[in-house]
Amino acid sequence: MLVVASVGSAYQHGIVDTGREPHFLFFVAFLVTFGFIRTSTHMIKAQVKWWPGNVSVGGTHIHHLVWGILLLLIFGYIAVAIAPDSPWREIIAVFFGVGTGLTLDEFALWLNLKDVYWEKEGRRSIDAVIIAAAVSGVLLISLRSWIDVTTKVADEIQAIVGTIGVVGVILALINAAKEKFGMTIWSILVPVVGLVTAFRLGKPHSVWAKLFYKHGKKRRSEERFAGDRGKPFWKRGGELLTRLRFRRPAGGT
Repeated sequence: MLVVASVGSAYQHGIVDTGREPHFLFFVAFLVTFGFIRTSTHMIKAQVKWWPGNVSVGGTHIHHLVWGILLLLIFGYIAVAIAPDSPWREIIAVFFGVGTGLTLDEFALWLNLKDVYWEKEGRRSIDAVIIAAAVSGVLLISLRSWIDVTTKVADEIQAIVGTIGVVGVILALINAAKEKFGMTIWSILVPVVGLVTAFRLGKPHSVWAKLFYKHGKKRRSEERFAGDRGKPFWKRGGELLTRLRFRRPAGGT
């Protein structure tokens, strides 16, 4: 009972009293929905008899991103057009989080406009969910903490902290446009980490390459990432760390 009371008190002071309850409920609903729907798809693929199968209408498989989009449209409209007070605002946040989880779990499908859920391209859905969860978590916890801290310091420090935050967002956008999703997360959390990769070559099929790369630079990009196609960012990061760990210094034995 003491533990429950302590958690309830912390939730009241840290979430409710600071006005972050809708954001918190969205965050939890988003993660729980993603975990549930991923588990469901694996159960269906494994053909577990007692688990419900896919939803079909007239022989057409209705992907769960359809339900996610409908939830986003309905509850997004209610939040913007009606903007109800508590507790409806918190209920809307929960359903919006559910819709976000369902939609981003099939991010690769609406990105490629074909069913690539179990293909290599389908791993982009995992990348998208990780990025969305990281950004949402930072906005839920860190951003509010930064705001509280900066109100107590001088104007010069506020400007520095704000500049770092803006630079981090810009670097995150650049890395995301270059399809460097791992560095996108690090750019938001620790902006200086994403500074180096933001100035390096992006992937040849990324939005950045399509907008800014000419023939020579695009060829260099294709050669640079020829062995990375289809690999998730966490695997590429592990390989990079391995290479750096075992690289011998110049002139060494």
